[in-house]
Amino acid sequence: MKLIILNDYGQVGEWAAKYIRNKILNFNPGPDRFFNLGLPTGGTPLGCYKKLIEFYKKGEISFKYVKTFNMDEYVGIPRNHPESYHSFMWNNLFKHIDIKSENTHILDGNAANLVEECDSFEEKIKAAGGIDLFVGGIGPDGHIAFNEPGSSLLSRTRVKTLAQDTILANARFFDGDLSKVPTMALTVGVATVMDAREVMILITGVHKAFALYKAIEEGVNHMWTVSAFQQHPQTVFVCDEDATLELRVKTVKYFRGMMHVHNKLRVTKTSGNLQ
Repeated sequence: MKLIILNDYGQVGEWAAKYIRNKILNFNPGPDRFFNLGLPTGGTPLGCYKKLIEFYKKGEISFKYVKTFNMDEYVGIPRNHPESYHSFMWNNLFKHIDIKSENTHILDGNAANLVEECDSFEEKIKAAGGIDLFVGGIGPDGHIAFNEPGSSLLSRTRVKTLAQDTILANARFFDGDLSKVPTMALTVGVATVMDAREVMILITGVHKAFALYKAIEEGVNHMWTVSAFQQHPQTVFVCDEDATLELRVKTVKYFRGMMHVHNKLRVTKTSGNLQ
C-alpha cells in the first residue's frame, strides 16, 4: 500500500492524471490489446479528468485503445438526465477525448432486469480481461462506489439501496429536493474493484480525513469499505494535506519520506523521465 500526500486538490488531480497517462503509455495498447480502466464520478476526480483532457489535446495520449468501466449509476433516472453518471462522464471526459462510445461501459439504471444488468457488467469486465487500473473516490463514511457502510467486502456488482447520508449529500445535485434524489443505484462491488490489477483511490478535503484515517491506520472493517484495499497488493492512495488531518504525525512523516520513491511511479518507459 502506498500513500501519496500532496499539497492540495489541484496537485492530486495532476498526479493522478499523470499516473493514468503513464500507465496507458507504458502498456502500449493497440487494436488487439486494450488498456482497461475503471473510473469514478463525483467532484474528486474532476481535476484528474481535466488534466487527462489537457494531455489528450496536447497529443500526449490517445484513448483509442482504452476501454472504460464506470463504478456506478443511479436507478430510475433517464440516461440523458443532467445528473446521471452517463451524462457526467460524457460531459466531463468522454466527449473531449478520442475514446469510442462502444468502449465505454456504464451500468444501465433503467434496464428491464437490474440483476441481469449487474451480472452482465461483471461478464463484460471478465471478457475484456479484467481491469488494469481501477480509479476510485470515497465518501466521508469511507464508502467506495455505492458500497455503503456494512456492505460485504466480497460483494459483486449489484443493486444497492442508498444510505440516508448519501441521499442527503447528493441532494445538492437535485436542487436540494430530497424527493428528486434516487434512493437506489447499481454499483460494482468491493470484490469487483479488488480484482483489478491495480487500484488508485483519490481522497481530498478535511471532510474525508476520518475516512482516510480508517483506511490507513485501522484494520479492515466492512463499516468502512475503503479499508478493504489495505489487502490489495497494488493500492495507491492519493490525498491532499487536508485529508491527512486525522492521521498520526509519524504516519504522515513516514509516507512523506517515501515520496522520492513514489514519484518514480510516474516515470515513462519511453522517456525514462519523471513527468
